[in-house]
Amino acid sequence: MASFNQVILLGNLTRDPQLKYLPSQTAVAEFGIACNRKFKTQSGEDKEEVTFVDCSAFGKTGELINQYFTKGKPIFIQGRLKYDSWEDKQGGGKRSKMTVIVENFQFIGSRDGGGGGGGGGGGASHEGGEYEQRPPRPQQQGRPQQSRPQNAPPPQQPFGEEEQFKEDDIPF
Repeated sequence: MASFNQVILLGNLTRDPQLKYLPSQTAVAEFGIACNRKFKTQSGEDKEEVTFVDCSAFGKTGELINQYFTKGKPIFIQGRLKYDSWEDKQGGGKRSKMTVIVENFQFIGSRDGGGGGGGGGGGASHEGGEYEQRPPRPQQQGRPQQSRPQNAPPPQQPFGEEEQFKEDDIPF
């Protein structure tokens, strides 16, 4: 039987991305997004619900998200669902978590924070000018930061090209 696992979300980051490195030196950015849904009830009352989604991005995609996104910024992501389950060490009970593994993303809005605009696919392209680079975050797990000129665009990753990861490289 065939199966299909694809997720497309547009939302705002709920926290700054946390960049970590696997033992293989592969970057992993973990972040959350909030997706809002507005609707009317049967009685005509306006309602809004928010869905919070945990996300992980690997390799260059993760490094770019860590570099250019902060809490509150909008992002458009495409990826797949990953289900993890484990035994709770303290309580001994079963725990589980659903995460979106980001495969591609797009910048949403303009570089000065306004609406509109957008980017191409592949997790790295953009239109309409340069994005403002954030100051570098403190180093995590001893990997040196690579510097790039202030006005240089982020490097591009061809659409559909995926890095291959071993299941043992993923820390969850």
